[in-house]
Amino acid sequence: MRAIVIERFGGPDCLVYTELPEPEPLAGQVVIEVKAFGLNHAEMHMRRGEWAEAARVSGIECVGLVKACPGGEFPVGAKVAALMGGLGRTIDGSYAEYTRAPASNVALIESDLPWAELAVVPETYATAWTCLFRNLEITQGQTLVIRGATSAFGQAALNLAVDAGVQVIATTRDRGRFALLEGLGAARAELEGPGLSQRIAEAKRIDAVLDLVGNSTILDSLAMLRRGGRACLAGWLGGLDPIAGFDPLSQMASGVYLTFFASFVFGTPGFPLSDVPLQAIAEQVAAGRLKAKPSRVFRFEEIREAHRVMEAGEAGGKMVVVVA
Repeated sequence: MRAIVIERFGGPDCLVYTELPEPEPLAGQVVIEVKAFGLNHAEMHMRRGEWAEAARVSGIECVGLVKACPGGEFPVGAKVAALMGGLGRTIDGSYAEYTRAPASNVALIESDLPWAELAVVPETYATAWTCLFRNLEITQGQTLVIRGATSAFGQAALNLAVDAGVQVIATTRDRGRFALLEGLGAARAELEGPGLSQRIAEAKRIDAVLDLVGNSTILDSLAMLRRGGRACLAGWLGGLDPIAGFDPLSQMASGVYLTFFASFVFGTPGFPLSDVPLQAIAEQVAAGRLKAKPSRVFRFEEIREAHRVMEAGEAGGKMVVVVA
């Protein structure tokens, strides 16, 4: 099969096309004919050697058809989505014509959406849904701040939150993107930057913050919450540098909750993929309730250009690669 491997750590030119054996069927595993996959910043960090683990074949998610499933968890030919469960980290991922994923990290996702549009859903929407409705426990009528909202993850969270009747304040570093966020249903947009908690009118009355900028802003996010409010750290758009000298006694607001989520836990007992309503989300996308079109679609042969666009911050949303 055709596959893309990380030949060495570095820039997009480190992604090299090669031929590899198709993955063999194993009990508890699902062999998937990959039709399309979404691109994720995690894969950029893996390619650079900045992630703790990186498999030779990158790619943490895909949509496609079941080719083999020895355990019978899914019928052969079924349309499915797969995400994480070691994909692209500890086992060969989805940058290939076929991949093999744990059955616990595969979900049926029957839909008439084109593969390129269906590929927008798995990783991004599963993660956004879990952050909003499990970690943050957001409910109708509450006020949520999404920091880094123009990212693919941020747009997915904005879509889901607005659909659930939540008032969303969305941030971006570019005033030119305000119209995009408001078009997705944000009550208003704010310019992302240091000290947002001191500038935002609703400071100390915010119910929840989904922070996708990362360690550089999470303390500021905690500072804008009401007593009992929650912040979820789930992205690192601002880089992977740790919080320098973090001292909760002097730096963390009192009476607020800090939670964290990363999609590598999907498929574990505490975070079964079956908990995420991927089928319902795909139906909402098809019905137009969620605005989840890919920002750009690349051919399999264009993976280096896709990574270049991602690295340059020019994605503008969720980019996907079509394999077939």
